[in-house]
Amino acid sequence: MKARWMLNVLAVLVVAVLAAGCGGESKEEASSGGEAPQGEIILGVPGAHSGDLASYGLPTVNAAELVVEKINAEGGVLGRTVRVVAQDDECKPEKATNAATKLLSEGVHVVLGHICSGATKAALPIYTETRIVCMSPSATNPPLTQSGDYPNFFRTIAADDAQARLGVDFAKQLGLKSIAVIHDKGDYGKGFATFARDFVEADPELSVALFEGVTPGAVDYSAVVQKIKNSGAEGVIFGGYHPEASKIVSQMRKKDLDIPFISDDGVKDDTFIKVAGEYAEGVYASGPRDFSSNPLYHVALEAHKAKFGTDPGAFYYEAYSAALALLNAIEKAGSTDYDAVVNALRTEDVDTPVGKIKFDAKGDAEGVGFSMYQVQDGQYVELK
Repeated sequence: MKARWMLNVLAVLVVAVLAAGCGGESKEEASSGGEAPQGEIILGVPGAHSGDLASYGLPTVNAAELVVEKINAEGGVLGRTVRVVAQDDECKPEKATNAATKLLSEGVHVVLGHICSGATKAALPIYTETRIVCMSPSATNPPLTQSGDYPNFFRTIAADDAQARLGVDFAKQLGLKSIAVIHDKGDYGKGFATFARDFVEADPELSVALFEGVTPGAVDYSAVVQKIKNSGAEGVIFGGYHPEASKIVSQMRKKDLDIPFISDDGVKDDTFIKVAGEYAEGVYASGPRDFSSNPLYHVALEAHKAKFGTDPGAFYYEAYSAALALLNAIEKAGSTDYDAVVNALRTEDVDTPVGKIKFDAKGDAEGVGFSMYQVQDGQYVELK
């Protein structure tokens, strides 16, 4: 896979060099992936736009389109029109590399995405190699920023270690002592679950009754449900996404295993409630804090309702904030030059629906965090 994407990147770079020889590409254009036609600034938006996890990716496309529409109406960025170019990766790592390569061939300047941590991790080496800033509204795997491998990566959501800490602390507040920690074996789900397990093991009042991975896409999870039951666990912490969580919760309840189920922002989505139905009631899931008191939150909300006729989906406000941050950084940098844009992201505050933010040296947005939610009467309610 690594050799494959390197060849793809080299092919894109060869095309860019040839173009420079014919058209006199500037230094700024070379550092940002190539100048787009008519001087446009290209905002790439890769993510899950189809498949089971489209409910996570499509809100990001909507957010990008709405931000760009507003900014273009106000004169664009640096007097240039901004254009959104979307690429579907279905949240699959093997498709994420292809999506990234296609965006490079489009002359993308900055990237809003990817959505899932595994897909983000797969695509990041391509953007890093070609010095393209990439900002995710939802990829929470800690090493994406904490490893130091991706200086071009930023995110408008807190990392899984903070989310796992919240989940374990909440389990303790519920009075649970023996906890089954389940995950979907992916970078995101397993990463979250591993942090949760470690936090449980570090607490002398808690114990891990079971640490188990499940295969995504399976129809029947009765085997792991039986293991949970046999373990004597008083509650479950699950790391992963809503397709697996909805099946596990449903099968637990059908087997009269009515113990607390605590999960992550991969499950805090209305699709989980629709699929799990009555069995979703009472489930806990962490997610980004409620920013509804922020005036820009309402600007973003009303813009979505006006254009699409619905309330936004998961990670919409984080994506809207990321789009604003990226385009503001280009404006403040005075160019699409990679180093200038990175510096602006780290030094220039920008008002967004998730608050006034800038990014630390690792690429994490300062001041963002998680809250715990519970399904009550068919909808997620933030617990104070």
